[in-house]
Amino acid sequence: MKRNKALLALSVFLLFLSVPAIPGQEKAPLFTIEVDAIINPATAKFIIDSIDEATQQNAQCLIIKLDTPGGLLESTRMIVKKELASTIPVIVYVAPSGARAASAGVFVTMAANIAAMAPGTHIGAAHPVTMGGEGKESKTMTEKIVNDTVAFVKNIAKTRGRNVDWAEKAVVKSVSITEEEAVKLNVVDLVASDIPTLLDKIDGRVIKFDGVARTLHTKGVQPQPIQMSWRDRLLDIISNPTIAYILLMLGIYGIFFELSSPGAILPGVVGGIFLILAFYALQMLPVNYAGLALILFAIILFIAEIKVVSHGLLAVGGVISLFLGSMMLFQSPEEYMRVSLSVIIPAVVVSAAFFIFAVTRAINARLKKPTTGMEGLIGEVGIASTPIAPEGKVSIHGEFWNAISDKNIEKGERVQVIGVKNLRLEVKKTE
Repeated sequence: MKRNKALLALSVFLLFLSVPAIPGQEKAPLFTIEVDAIINPATAKFIIDSIDEATQQNAQCLIIKLDTPGGLLESTRMIVKKELASTIPVIVYVAPSGARAASAGVFVTMAANIAAMAPGTHIGAAHPVTMGGEGKESKTMTEKIVNDTVAFVKNIAKTRGRNVDWAEKAVVKSVSITEEEAVKLNVVDLVASDIPTLLDKIDGRVIKFDGVARTLHTKGVQPQPIQMSWRDRLLDIISNPTIAYILLMLGIYGIFFELSSPGAILPGVVGGIFLILAFYALQMLPVNYAGLALILFAIILFIAEIKVVSHGLLAVGGVISLFLGSMMLFQSPEEYMRVSLSVIIPAVVVSAAFFIFAVTRAINARLKKPTTGMEGLIGEVGIASTPIAPEGKVSIHGEFWNAISDKNIEKGERVQVIGVKNLRLEVKKTE
């Protein structure tokens, strides 16, 4: 009897050892990405691809560490649509201290399953930044865009159980609040000083997806970062208004070099690549086409100055047109969507200096004395090979030429070419 009890106890002990862990001890992985830039098509693609990758890896959740001044509304809609349709929890964490979720960042944060902020951060100012190119938008069109955006953000807040009234004020009145105010107003869920603290606070939270509950087990789990691919990073960089403007100017320089020096090849190839990249970036940004037209008109004026000497008037007009076009190129009330004066002024000065230098070279080339052909002989000195009375021959640089003179010149006397007429040199006697 005792032997049977001992065998039973041993069997239970061995069975216990054979079980690696009780349910819930093996925690699924979780992933993190960092978005520290303007919300644009490249950023939207990165976030969407990251959610898909985390879903394929059966991750517990995806944490988006966010710090953005805002961005394009269409790109924001793409991100929000993906967040709301995601089958894994998406957590937006506005961090580090000093970071912000402004404009487009408000929509991305409020659409998350869990929204968190670090101490010293803020959220708000979600008035829409629209893409336009026909000058100032009409009041009616602006109201339509604002009303559509209000409906968009209210639906997000309602879906995630957040403060609908504040969401509307963030769009209409561009209000901003700190992290503590955001928690009190039910705009975000919690405040966490860092990622480990965030994981501790959300551990055990239950999130429902179409009636199916999912419990987070994040405490002590090491997040796995997802990096932006080089292609997406390149597209993100060139989507910056300042970078797009610089690419546009460099592309114009390259094409101008190629047109002024045909056959150089390299400037034309590089300039073409820069122009294509610039136009790709411009089609994603709120471009004012009047500004772009002024920049192109400035280039036409600079080139015209080379062909038609206007004593600098065309060049001055080109400088003014270039400056005004640069100021007007991006139509947006947000500073981050415009090119700063610290970039525009050096670009205009360098462009003006470059084209004025090219114009000066062209004018000097026109005024320069010919060095080839018969015209290049004017002013040269030679020796009379035969008497010239009034016709004869002269030797210049070892070559013999027919020559005429209105005065008799003896053989061996020094002569100077003063003109060319009917393939004969007009000469005069010189000391």
